[in-house]
Amino acid sequence: MGDHDSPISIHGGGTLAQAIVSQENDHWSVPDGSILASWARRMVAFVIDVTIVYSVLNLSTGGMIANALNVGLWASSDFHYSVAFATILLASHWLYWRVTGLAFSRSLGQRIMGLAIVQENGDPMNSNNWDVRSFRKLLYLIPILNLWFISRDLFRIHKRHTHQSEIDLSAGSIVAIANSLPVAHRGPIK
Repeated sequence: MGDHDSPISIHGGGTLAQAIVSQENDHWSVPDGSILASWARRMVAFVIDVTIVYSVLNLSTGGMIANALNVGLWASSDFHYSVAFATILLASHWLYWRVTGLAFSRSLGQRIMGLAIVQENGDPMNSNNWDVRSFRKLLYLIPILNLWFISRDLFRIHKRHTHQSEIDLSAGSIVAIANSLPVAHRGPIK
């Protein structure tokens, strides 16, 4: 067989098993050796991130940011204060996730939990990916609706072999344990 082509060919790289799973489940390939993050680690990282942003806002506004979640104020004629604080809260989270993503290739909570966010092929995320990812994560902060989005994504993370949530699919990202990524893909992760 030295001068013959192999009867088996893999298009797109990776191992035969990765190619089969990728074709059957219509999912992206994951870099070799990568350990994908569990839903529990991702959830703890999210809680850490929200706590960091909320704490900074709470200190900088003298506790007034709590009005974003004040149901009595939302129901009063002064509801515009709640709208303003809710806008500040959402904009701050979006900015936090985007800036830390661009600077460190992950948020501080994800760094504490040892997670890395990369494109499905292991390449670093670009600005557009971070915009999509940051904006979609805001759905987790909207009271009552967040219960639906979180439960849906936890179910999908559990069911997909790539552990991708709807946010990951829309941004073209995977969440992996940082030190399990191949060395060639760890460069931008700080």
